[in-house]
Amino acid sequence: MKAKASIVEPHSYSISELAREFDITTRTIRFYEDKGLLKPERRGQTRVYSPEERVRLKLILRGKRLGFSLDESREIIDMYDPAHGNVEQLQRLLEHIGQKREHLCQQLRDIESLMGELEEAEARAQVALVRSRKNESP
Repeated sequence: MKAKASIVEPHSYSISELAREFDITTRTIRFYEDKGLLKPERRGQTRVYSPEERVRLKLILRGKRLGFSLDESREIIDMYDPAHGNVEQLQRLLEHIGQKREHLCQQLRDIESLMGELEEAEARAQVALVRSRKNESP
């Protein structure tokens, strides 16, 4: 794959370089490309990714780790506007983070409730098992 690396400019990346850097498959990168999240240049059959596309990929993967959908990530990334301080982008990001936090807190409450129910069911089953064994004893 070093041959492909020589085709790209010093400040650009091949698909295999990005895949290696972010520990993902080239198929994953092509998937993001198919979804319109990445738009590399083409030089013949070679995809050439700019530093901006590399940052977009990094943000997509960060959004995924945070539980954002691809559409949510796209919305936030597309709002990038350094000339105006990214205020709108940051406000929207904070909204998404707040919604995600709210959702996770609800999931946590649901899990804690379910754990309590499981503990109660387990305790009842253990008591019933002890009683059954006592009744079976001669």
